[in-house]
Amino acid sequence: MSHANARTNVFARRLIVERVAAGWPPAHVAEQLGISRATVYKWLRRYAEGGGDAALADRSSRPIRMPQRTSNRVEQKVLAARRRRKRGAVVLAAELDLNPSTVGRILARHEVPHLSDIDPITGESVRFSRRSAHRYEHRTPGSLVHVDVKKLGRIPAGGGWRLHGRHAPVSVAHRNKTVRIGYDYVHTAIDDHSRLAYSEVLPNEKDLTCAGFLHRALTWFAGHGVRVRRLLTDNAWVYRRGTNWGWVCSAWQLKRRFIRPGCPWTNGKAERFNRTLLTEWAYARPWTSNSFRKSGLDRFLRRYNTQRGHSALGGKPPISRLAA
Repeated sequence: MSHANARTNVFARRLIVERVAAGWPPAHVAEQLGISRATVYKWLRRYAEGGGDAALADRSSRPIRMPQRTSNRVEQKVLAARRRRKRGAVVLAAELDLNPSTVGRILARHEVPHLSDIDPITGESVRFSRRSAHRYEHRTPGSLVHVDVKKLGRIPAGGGWRLHGRHAPVSVAHRNKTVRIGYDYVHTAIDDHSRLAYSEVLPNEKDLTCAGFLHRALTWFAGHGVRVRRLLTDNAWVYRRGTNWGWVCSAWQLKRRFIRPGCPWTNGKAERFNRTLLTEWAYARPWTSNSFRKSGLDRFLRRYNTQRGHSALGGKPPISRLAA
């Protein structure tokens, strides 16, 4: 796939070949496409050498030869020292008289796990279950919706320590518990296939509150043409035993799924969205009041669903999955 600033893609390169074959002068083709004549001749030459459309595809930018790459003998020496010492690139570099960045590249090239992911005694991976090459994604919108709650400390009137600093009187009062501020609960429902998200800031996570949120979320998804069929939640009491929650699930004919106990990454799409909420909304700026921050959630959600590129969707926003 061509990079974002490329003047030509595979279609344009094929057009170059077709127009020159039809008798167009290369200079005229270059002028029509806004490229240089050297570029036209380059793709004509590649097409002639490759003998077909495959020659017009992008090539890897990796050099054929890397004369400055560290020798295999040194790489094996680094890997052996890592297995023996179980230390990071800086320590190994000092021991082997190498540059730390060189050792780091060698470890990354051979996909050596980070120190935080291995047992310091045995060297065995201790987080293998959390890092799997097998990723799942349901094929249609609404096939599975992840639901979760994120607890946030409320902002005192006039702003908290992020606005005034940790030593400001308002933060001192809060730290000494002379002023009870309390918490907000951000309830979120996110579609597994499209990553379309719906969130509300509510005062608690009780049964009736969660049930009301679920009903409004399902209505919102239905307004976007998404019929939700399954829910995935953690094992909180309200999701397992909540009466009102169960009534809403029955009324909408939802199949309920729960994560494995002690494995929150099973609900990973909701957990990752919670982190995005914190970095791009809740802590993106120093808010002057709690109500001001709550009003900013709707703006963030509109941008997230309709404008913000999502890495799992090839840089497109979630709403593009529904349009497709």
